[in-house]
Amino acid sequence: MCSSSNSTMQAVTINQPMEFISKHHASSEAMLEEWEEIKVAKADPAKFEVLYDRYYERIFSFVYQRLEDKELAFDTASQVFLKAMQSLHKYEFRGLPFASWLFRIAKSEVYQLFRDQKAERTVNIDKVSLKGMSDEIAEDIYEPYFDVLKESIAELEEDDLQLVEMRFFEKRSFKEIGEILHITENNSKVKVYRILDKLKKILISKKKNG
Repeated sequence: MCSSSNSTMQAVTINQPMEFISKHHASSEAMLEEWEEIKVAKADPAKFEVLYDRYYERIFSFVYQRLEDKELAFDTASQVFLKAMQSLHKYEFRGLPFASWLFRIAKSEVYQLFRDQKAERTVNIDKVSLKGMSDEIAEDIYEPYFDVLKESIAELEEDDLQLVEMRFFEKRSFKEIGEILHITENNSKVKVYRILDKLKKILISKKKNG
């Protein structure tokens, strides 16, 4: 478990991968069908239950992945849906999945906990994901250097950390990352590869000095 020099404490743990498979992708037809469900829920809040049941597990996983505190994750996920229901009248379909909006609310709630120092920032990392990162970096990383990579990830600024987390540990597409962070798909890709370049330089330096 490594802490960061950032103002937000970050704990990085190597463990077995959490069950997380991104199911974000939706066809235009599916999004339009869901928009009809949202309009019904706007008129009758009881109908929001359909959306809650569809997305609760994914939102809970997103939150728990970052907190490692199950009770707090349950509370936070519930707060996400409460805020979503209260703000549903403001929601307008803009050609993006409804899930993107929910994830943005979840991200805001989680990082508010960090800002209020009510939770410790946690990143769950498995060795398969680290190997995937090393392949992207195009730098052979043997077992002793996994810890170096892990520590380097812990020292990333929060904006960089969440990009790495979503891309490599949650297996999200650049398109999905862009939708969640409200940036373009290309921008999310450029940002991720800049971070990988930064990590590669750190690793090369450590290997030379090690």
